[in-house]
Amino acid sequence: MRILYVEDEKYLADAVIHVLEKSGISVDYAEDGEEGLNLAVKPIYDAIVLDIMLPKLSGIDVLRDLRERGIKTPVIMLSALSQVEDKIKGLNYGADDYLAKPFKTAELAARLRALVRRPALKPETVISYSDLYYNLEDRTLNDLALSEKEANIIESLLKNPEHVLSKEYLLSHVWGSDASGEDNYVEVYISYLRKKLEKLKSKAKIKTIRGLGYKLCSKNSS
Repeated sequence: MRILYVEDEKYLADAVIHVLEKSGISVDYAEDGEEGLNLAVKPIYDAIVLDIMLPKLSGIDVLRDLRERGIKTPVIMLSALSQVEDKIKGLNYGADDYLAKPFKTAELAARLRALVRRPALKPETVISYSDLYYNLEDRTLNDLALSEKEANIIESLLKNPEHVLSKEYLLSHVWGSDASGEDNYVEVYISYLRKKLEKLKSKAKIKTIRGLGYKLCSKNSS
């Protein structure tokens, strides 16, 4: 599970993140509403933990913006204010759950897992790996437009991260009967995709495995 945690109290956030990650939950962190919104719009999170009292943009404003954009990522609202009105406002704007501070991190983890276990409202439309996310509907990579062949190749790589895909596999899968044995087609489009990953400043790379093919992996991997 990968979540976004938006909280301006850094000492609290550090403690919560430490416990969540020990329990197997990957956490990205933002310390103000603007940064939180910029991250929250990316379709890479299973859930968002959002404090109400934030600098720059309040948690309520972030939540309202997300729901107005049609983003349905589950959201747990946090607040030191235990007033009923505060809770109602968050739920009315589309929050899925609410937790008052101070809270036990174990309870937060349990609520996150409960949210993620809920049945999806629609089929999966995004494939993600590292900091990359590919939209199956509009065939964009991190909102960057791709050609048809680029889209087919990156989709294959993203569905098989850390695994080597041969030139022959990519050639038949992407070009089909039009391939005519031209395996340099694959090399050309792999080069195009590498340039796009550089443009995105991605932490992922497409690695050539000599004599075998290509694999999508982290820049830090061997």
